[in-house]
Amino acid sequence: MPDTDDTYIYDEALGEWRPAGAAAAETAAARAPVRDAAGNILADGDAVTLIKDLKVKGANQTLKQGTVIRSIRLTDDPEEIDCRHDSIKGLVLRTEFVRKR
Repeated sequence: MPDTDDTYIYDEALGEWRPAGAAAAETAAARAPVRDAAGNILADGDAVTLIKDLKVKGANQTLKQGTVIRSIRLTDDPEEIDCRHDSIKGLVLRTEFVRKR
């Protein structure tokens, strides 16, 4: 018996039902690439360096220029990345303030 995925998603733009795998692949391909301040394309798991001192709201702390942030995760917004720092959990940075290592 073949292993098939019978899950379908309704595509409102096209007005038809599509296989879930095809819809997810098209969504990922249609998403604009996430770029850092220098124009380099970022991907999940990349390491970035801060290009400016940043005051972190709610943490009463400043991240200094040159700080390395490892294992970033891309978000739905191409101008923001989700990351973790040793002392700050759930940190979201704007891509205009980072450069890929």
